[in-house]
Amino acid sequence: MSRATAHLTLVDPVLGAFIARAEPLRRPPSEFTEPYHALLSAVAHQQLHARAAIAILGRLRVHFGGELPQPAALLALPVEALRACGFSAAKIIALRDVAEKTAAGVVPSAAAASRLNDENLITRLTQIRGIGRWSVEMLLIFTLRRANVLPVDDFGVREGYRLLHGLAAQPKPKALALLGQAYAPHRTLAALYFWQAADLAK
Repeated sequence: MSRATAHLTLVDPVLGAFIARAEPLRRPPSEFTEPYHALLSAVAHQQLHARAAIAILGRLRVHFGGELPQPAALLALPVEALRACGFSAAKIIALRDVAEKTAAGVVPSAAAASRLNDENLITRLTQIRGIGRWSVEMLLIFTLRRANVLPVDDFGVREGYRLLHGLAAQPKPKALALLGQAYAPHRTLAALYFWQAADLAK
């Protein structure tokens, strides 16, 4: 048992029992290494099935030799071209704001992000049109690989907690945030196991 799982087991024996019998977590490699690219992907995926979002991003990549565009190149692309890729008007505004704020230094590089704590990054990146706290938390977990993030607004996290603890209803986000303080500094690992519990129940 790792130090992280031992800590989670100590503070939440119910979660610990699940960890003991669960399949080992398999975390895929990060699709993106830079926050800018991860945010472009986050905008594309909002309110769309993953396959549709991947197709839209694929059409965008075609304009730039198979790669996602850098901020200046994205800003230079006509709105009509973005519409032809499949982006809605709201998503075009969000994409352009991601690019503008990256060019302005609001969106840091991965190297610069390593010097900022989670809350600082959440504060900075939620300035972007269409980017809320949940989107930044996903970036923190899956792109920057931060260890202490519990996305309490996520349905799957709350559902996993509910199922493991035999609750009739999901805990409210504020309640789960308070409960989750005990999981620190390994809250991301707890979230991953809650997601696993919710997936197994489907």
